[in-house]
Amino acid sequence: MTPIKLYMLVFPVFIALIAAEAAYYRFVLHREYGWQATLSNVVVAIGRLVTEGLLAAIVLAVYYAAYTLRPFTIPMDRWESWVVLFFAVDFAYYWLHRMSHEIRWMWAQHAVHHSAQQITLSVAYRLGWTNLIAGPWLFLIPVCWIGFHPLSVGLMFAANLIYQFWLHTETVPKLGVLEKIFNTPSHHRVHHAVNPEYLDRNYGGVLIIWDKLFGTFAGEKAGTEIRYGLVSQISTLNPIKIVFSEWVSLFRDLSSARSLGDALGYAFGKPGWAPEGRRRTSARIRDESVSQGTVSETPPLLHS
Repeated sequence: MTPIKLYMLVFPVFIALIAAEAAYYRFVLHREYGWQATLSNVVVAIGRLVTEGLLAAIVLAVYYAAYTLRPFTIPMDRWESWVVLFFAVDFAYYWLHRMSHEIRWMWAQHAVHHSAQQITLSVAYRLGWTNLIAGPWLFLIPVCWIGFHPLSVGLMFAANLIYQFWLHTETVPKLGVLEKIFNTPSHHRVHHAVNPEYLDRNYGGVLIIWDKLFGTFAGEKAGTEIRYGLVSQISTLNPIKIVFSEWVSLFRDLSSARSLGDALGYAFGKPGWAPEGRRRTSARIRDESVSQGTVSETPPLLHS
């Protein structure tokens, strides 16, 4: 089994579920379903598949290079190895996802996913086309280096992303005891929210335990209306603008930098960073809301 074959197996299921969700909106909820947004999501997803396919050889070569330096070989013919690999990949995903929110260079790609203002299943693969230069794939290098075969790592990572498909919906309520361990639609709705108390929370892939361990967890509150998208919304259905708008904004800021420090801050500081605090980061927005008493305080991030 390869990641491509795995994606091809689940693709018909995903299409059927997207259609079923749209029907549920129309005939059960009697709510508007964003067909135009879904079309944009599909176009963005196709672009992601094309760019990933063209650049996969480069990423795989780096993974194999790390694997040749492994201190030992982990045999993949044992079920225990797959269990350890699952946790290793999910842990790596937590950090690559978290850094995609905390480093603007990485956020320039990840913002594509968060720019959706309605959360439906089609948003799951509304992903940027600049993965190679944004760098989230680098976080899987240590998993290959410690002795897991790169193809096994790729397969487990693909499975992790496939799991996350069903998280992008408002049609699934809280799931009781499962909420304590697994990432669920409820947890992921919080992750996509721009409500101040929900900003930069719930980075987990399959498991939510990493967020609870590292202080980035927030639960969905009953009666709180969730707003989705970006703090500064981009209201467009143009796939090209969706994919590149944050990169354009980043390079505009870089061109205005007055010093090397400013340039490094714009590129690798937190999204929203600006010299002399002229803009607000997510942490600042959250802290101001807490101080004003508009939200209840949530556990701090490690860097706070």
